[in-house]
Amino acid sequence: MQWHRSARAGAIGRPASSSAASPSPAPSRLSTAVRLLFAGALAAGFAQSYAQTAAEATEEASATKKTQTEHALPAVVVRAQASTELPPALPGGQLAQGGRLGLLGNKSITDTPFSVTNYTSQTMQDENATTLAEVVGKDPSSRFTGQIGGVTDSFYIRGFPINEGNISEIAFDGVYGVSPNYHLFTEYLERVEILKGPGALLYGMSPNSGVGGVVNVVPKRPLNKDLTRVTLDYASDSQVGESVDLSRRFGSERQFGIRFNGLHRQGETALDNQKSRAEVGHLSLDYQGERLRASLDLIEQYQWVDAPTRPFLVAPGLPVPDAPDGRRNVSQPWGWWKANEMSTLLHAEYDVNDALTVFADAGGAKTDVARFSDQTPTILDALGNTSSTPFNAKFQVNRSTADTGLRARFDTGPVKHAVVFQASAYQDRVASANNTGRAILSNIYSPVASAEPNVAAPTRVPKISASTLTGLALADTLSAFDERVQLTLGVRQQHVQSDNFNATTGARSSSYNDSAVTPLAGIVVKPWRNVSLYANYIEGLSKGDIAPVTASNAGQVFAPYKTQQQEVGVKAEFGGVLATLAAFRITKPSGQLFGTTFAVDSEQRNQGIELNVSGEPVNGVRLLGGVTWIDATLTKTNSQATLGNRPVGVPGWMANASAEWDTPWISGLTLTSAVNLTGREYVDQANTQSVPAWTTFDFGARYKTKIYGKSTTWRAGVLNAFDRRYWAGVASFGTVSLGAPRTVFMSASVDF
Repeated sequence: MQWHRSARAGAIGRPASSSAASPSPAPSRLSTAVRLLFAGALAAGFAQSYAQTAAEATEEASATKKTQTEHALPAVVVRAQASTELPPALPGGQLAQGGRLGLLGNKSITDTPFSVTNYTSQTMQDENATTLAEVVGKDPSSRFTGQIGGVTDSFYIRGFPINEGNISEIAFDGVYGVSPNYHLFTEYLERVEILKGPGALLYGMSPNSGVGGVVNVVPKRPLNKDLTRVTLDYASDSQVGESVDLSRRFGSERQFGIRFNGLHRQGETALDNQKSRAEVGHLSLDYQGERLRASLDLIEQYQWVDAPTRPFLVAPGLPVPDAPDGRRNVSQPWGWWKANEMSTLLHAEYDVNDALTVFADAGGAKTDVARFSDQTPTILDALGNTSSTPFNAKFQVNRSTADTGLRARFDTGPVKHAVVFQASAYQDRVASANNTGRAILSNIYSPVASAEPNVAAPTRVPKISASTLTGLALADTLSAFDERVQLTLGVRQQHVQSDNFNATTGARSSSYNDSAVTPLAGIVVKPWRNVSLYANYIEGLSKGDIAPVTASNAGQVFAPYKTQQQEVGVKAEFGGVLATLAAFRITKPSGQLFGTTFAVDSEQRNQGIELNVSGEPVNGVRLLGGVTWIDATLTKTNSQATLGNRPVGVPGWMANASAEWDTPWISGLTLTSAVNLTGREYVDQANTQSVPAWTTFDFGARYKTKIYGKSTTWRAGVLNAFDRRYWAGVASFGTVSLGAPRTVFMSASVDF
């Protein structure tokens, strides 16, 4: 993998023309991790005390239920577990057998009419992944488009951008508006689930209008077995981290649970002049009853980075220069970036009877960011000279989400139905301000340190935008012939309201208010128990444009853009291996100005083939990876010079392959290796600027043993082992990111 293991930080969102950063209060003297650890201890004590005082009442209620045999419905219990418990892992433990599919709930991979990949926490631990970017980048249809030492875990999935900008597009346990806005640390992640392709019906419209796929993270929740795990980790140059994972259950039936994950990591990174610090705490509480199930997740993250990195713009017409050493950091040593993020999610579901379950979610997130550093550098010439503008900025994002619905099961003759209805609402508010200084000159090969400029921090942080997304969704999965044939049909009505505000006067500068309906049709046919044939038609939804003031139709509001996907594929399980072969076509419209008229007459079409393989074909040998080919074309443009060209940032080929081998001569020793390949990517629509293809290799080992009776796992490895110099990715707005240098990591975990 090509990402640096330290906390990433830098400027936010797009280049200077659309940059923003946020107000952040002074950090508390008491670290986030310590405060949440204290809260976790208090909660654990409360839960244990409550469980003990409620034990007699619980036992009495349990005895009463035993006498009411007419209400003891085993089917209810089994269904409840299926809706709340995570699907087990596939052979090898790297991927899960199933995952959440938005409002459809948990479904096995072979019963899902989409291409999905569900990474387990075991994979994250064994790879020593620190943030979400390193996990998603393992998928051959996804690529990280942020930068090492940067702020955002942003990606391309099937050739379309996800999570670029300042509004998170990562779903948290199936809902938007809760996940931390810029980074998600793996210490509190149980699963990372990737749905490839649009998902408007399943998850609702993405807050930032992404349509290439959906990344859903499932947080760690209390386990059935008590856990106390302490981990120490190291990454070059001197990043040192300590984390703790505590899980307990209480009550006469162990129905109350608590889990806490805490992290502190800081030190010098592999980049010149850069230091970073991260403090993370996640507290999860749950109740698992026979009919009622509920959970509460609380997350707080604090990050501080000195000399945060930025991606590079390239001057028009200039061929992209050769990539410098990945250790070179053009950002000024006096620059810094800090962020504090808090997230909350409450979930509850109740089985009315054995055929009907009601559910609800409520939560939100708050992000405060402050930054004083230089903005996106522009590469000026073939010698690598750059120019950037320093700015002092504050930025704030507030988000909230709520939904409710029901799931019902019933039969109509030989056909079984699983019906889901959901009503949802999401809101966000963005405030930002920045003051800029004079341009700073440097060089990508030999960075030049400049004196710290005197740029004052903003005195006020005005609201610049606000959005509200509401929707109603209905879906039915019909199955017959012992579930060998499954047909899913659904429709979502989505309403979008968005306002932009003048930062000086506070007046509304533009407004958007429209709605659209998006359908879903998916089918799974199992001619054999271990083979699934599937096909789907699904749409993505993006906010329509407002014609600019320079257009003759200025102010015209266009309906939301509908991205259409058609996909067919086959999934097969054999010999401990799961393979998925998919062919897809995605067509995304957009608006453009032609002459004096703004119209929706631009279009991008991505079509391709994906092959994904995972499992343990031979005892002690595990494989994970695949290859993706994408034929991406600008099928409609307002210029013959760009018509038929390849879109910005979309490589023709992507491949990832990793292998693990449990050595026979040393029990507990596993050797690992991985190769990562990405084809050439264009930086501009004219296809005159590009970054070359690249390949990196990773190697590692882990050793599981017992020390004084305690299970202990040692892990070590090297990323980009041959220290390849390369441009790692191209974002949709034409910035290029430098690939990570050779990076060494080590860790040790002990279960007490």
